[in-house]
Amino acid sequence: MALELTFEEIGPLRLCISKEHRFGTDAFLLADFAQARRGDRACDLCSGCGIIPILWLRREERRPAVVYGVELLEQAAKQMDITCRENGLEKIFIPLCRDLRELDREDIPPASLDVVACNPPYTLPGRGIPAQSPHRLAARHQVACTLPDIAKTAARLLKFGGRLCLCGRPQFLPDTMEALRQEGLEPKRLRFVQKLGDKPPWLFLLEGRKGGKPFLQVEAPLLMERPEGGFSPEVLALYGK
Repeated sequence: MALELTFEEIGPLRLCISKEHRFGTDAFLLADFAQARRGDRACDLCSGCGIIPILWLRREERRPAVVYGVELLEQAAKQMDITCRENGLEKIFIPLCRDLRELDREDIPPASLDVVACNPPYTLPGRGIPAQSPHRLAARHQVACTLPDIAKTAARLLKFGGRLCLCGRPQFLPDTMEALRQEGLEPKRLRFVQKLGDKPPWLFLLEGRKGGKPFLQVEAPLLMERPEGGFSPEVLALYGK
């Protein structure tokens, strides 16, 4: 059966999505937290349909010089390629269908990137209920790569002083920090995401810096909703509302 593809409007750009490969709120949160700057060389690992590269590229005045989208699953990488051609971004958006552990210098030169983002699979191997679909299994469970794999790849690709930005469930924050430090990526900035101010966080956003000195800045939590209901002004701004 052919996969049904549709397009989602992301600002002035069009993102190719499918039932298997789409995006959620955490992608918007991570793209904003990791924000690639104008002129940066950037990369999104475990890129899925390419939502984070498109969020970085939607504002022409802030566009990075180049964005790589690295994705293991062939169908998701094909969707990125469709998105790239649909928006005429071939010169600055480079989709790569690769295992991130096997990237070589012809794909992305070592020590060449300013920022790497990754919205990794959240569930550790052997934990949770395995997803029935192979696509969902790879997206949700660390069967194809682990946090140490991601940290090792990012450390190799980043310049000195470059940033790796990740999101994850709070219960895995110690493991994430340990994985970053093992590869010389010092945790420098942390923000928790909460539904409301009196609720526990459901997500963390973490930045590690290559060659950084120990000092962690913990930012004010990002609140998803207003007490009276509806999205908070910050979340509405992230969605461009």
